[in-house]
Amino acid sequence: MIEKSYKEIVVRIIDDIKNTQKSIFAGANKDLLGLYYRIGEHIDKNAVYGNKFIDNLSMDLKINFPNSKGFSSRNLRDMHKYYKICKSDSIWQTASAKLPWSHIVLIFHRIEDKAQRLWYINETAKAGWSYDTLAMQIKTDVYSRQVVNEKVNNYELTLPENTGKIANELMKDPYILNLTSLDADYVERELENKMVEQIKTVLIELGTGFSFVGSEYKVTLFDKDYYIDLLFYHTILHCYIAVELKNTEFKPEYIGKMNFYLTALDEMVKSEKDESSIGLILCRDKNRLTVEYALKDVNKPIGVSSYEIQKYLPKELSDNLPSEEDINLHIGIKD
Repeated sequence: MIEKSYKEIVVRIIDDIKNTQKSIFAGANKDLLGLYYRIGEHIDKNAVYGNKFIDNLSMDLKINFPNSKGFSSRNLRDMHKYYKICKSDSIWQTASAKLPWSHIVLIFHRIEDKAQRLWYINETAKAGWSYDTLAMQIKTDVYSRQVVNEKVNNYELTLPENTGKIANELMKDPYILNLTSLDADYVERELENKMVEQIKTVLIELGTGFSFVGSEYKVTLFDKDYYIDLLFYHTILHCYIAVELKNTEFKPEYIGKMNFYLTALDEMVKSEKDESSIGLILCRDKNRLTVEYALKDVNKPIGVSSYEIQKYLPKELSDNLPSEEDINLHIGIKD
């Protein structure tokens, strides 16, 4: 009883510390961005070509605040740009308060479209992307892959309205799998092993809410064992997500196999609190019409997407991602 009480106290204290840290960051970050906005406004009113206002201001600020960073001429120019963007878009000013200055600068230097900028801000805040992870997501154009590109699935036809909409929004096409040291002539098992080996990068690519359960996940039916390539649990959708990897172009028979796996998961693995299991088939290539035809009259939620192998990795992949064991313990998944 004492041990249990102590654990509960520790959990409460940890949660309190985290919430306080978030509150301190949010307040301090808002104040800092407000300062940068006002400095940018001064620059906008006084800097003209050739008067060296920014360079002189930078020098004076460094002299007056020798222990402070962030007053370089380059950063002052970024403050000016930030002011001009916020002045024309008040929504962006409010949303940007969620992120550190370095992330904001990265977004407005790399992304010109207003809608895309706002999307990257919200997704970064929601997923907690590090600077290097954000840079990777921009480099691989995750906005187009998740928001713009057409997706092939029957999620909104086979899932409750809100769940189907979220599942469709979470899906990408193509998925970019950043897997190092994978031979050009790899087979499916090698691809699977590399994804497990580099599960942190895979979780980032799959998106917010994915928790890794296991690879070659065994389900037994009538004394015969079947193996799902990769199994995840989604903490937002509250369901299992089965992922099948195919080192070929899509074939209609893949749908039947996934349909079988989803039935097995729903009958033997998911609890009463879980929603219907979802399937995702990743192929090297696909014909959209063939997939749509194969999905007709299928009552299990299945999506089909292509994938690409890239060997670009962020310089410093976020070490703050929880481990597989941490996530699974948190959501109560047992071996």
